[in-house]
Amino acid sequence: MTSRKPDEKQTHPKPLAKRVARNESMGARRTVIEELFNDLYNDRRNIYLMNFIRGIFFGLGSALGGTLVIALIVWALSIFVGLPGIGDAFQQVQDTISSEEER
Repeated sequence: MTSRKPDEKQTHPKPLAKRVARNESMGARRTVIEELFNDLYNDRRNIYLMNFIRGIFFGLGSALGGTLVIALIVWALSIFVGLPGIGDAFQQVQDTISSEEER
């Protein structure tokens, strides 16, 4: 009988047949994905054009989204400006954001 320490973990490697089957399955999936990609984009020029257009729209969406978020923050801060005590702090933050927008 072998003695083993309680903190020693016993690892059970997967049987070779399971590992081979999994690798073949992953290879088949990769092949299908590559074939689909090649069917959709058979010309490199088309791939570059689509990625360029996608980048333009991503940039425009990011700029518009950022502008919308800043506008919502300034609007939300303007609601709290009238509160006594903390209104001055909100006014300073709103002025800082507004001056950064104007740059």
